[in-house]
Amino acid sequence: MGNLPDKELDEKIEEELDEKLDENYKIKGFLSDFVFYTLIILIAAYIIPNFVLQRTIVDGASMEEALYNGDNIYVEKISYRFDKLDRFDIVVFYPYGREHKDYYVKRIIALPGETIQIKNDGLIYIDGELLEEDYGNEIIIDPGRAAMPIRLAKDEYFVLGDNRNISKDSRFWTVGNVNIRNIEGKVFFRISPLYKFGFID
Repeated sequence: MGNLPDKELDEKIEEELDEKLDENYKIKGFLSDFVFYTLIILIAAYIIPNFVLQRTIVDGASMEEALYNGDNIYVEKISYRFDKLDRFDIVVFYPYGREHKDYYVKRIIALPGETIQIKNDGLIYIDGELLEEDYGNEIIIDPGRAAMPIRLAKDEYFVLGDNRNISKDSRFWTVGNVNIRNIEGKVFFRISPLYKFGFID
């Protein structure tokens, strides 16, 4: 019986040690979880805007009536990496290269390897065939450099604004053919204004 108090003391000490160990495990678990989720958030914050999605604001009226000045849009940045851009997709690109901050929003009209020409009738011809489309608001007045046939390289696109006669696009030497390396991504969704919220054609 004389050993009972010592035994109880030992048990109490063990319980306290166990509690402290549990607390330490909880703290370590919390810290490791915190570090893990912080890393996930930081990685996502880098990967998503650089490689997946990016929010962009339309500047100017060259894409009316599809897009208007001040529209907030989302650009997906995966398609062009896998050569999945199609005719009539709307893209964001850097006309003067990625080292410049200026970006344009235009519609793809001609694809790599095709020959495009805008003839005197103001209509668009791809490989000699009339392009059937109704994205342009009006007949093109100034064909620019496309008055003569333009053959696109395997990594080039020809883009136009929907508001053709005020658009600064591939018809002009200051923009020219758009190399795929200067394309940021494809416009697919508008988040504001809210009454136009939704996918973009």
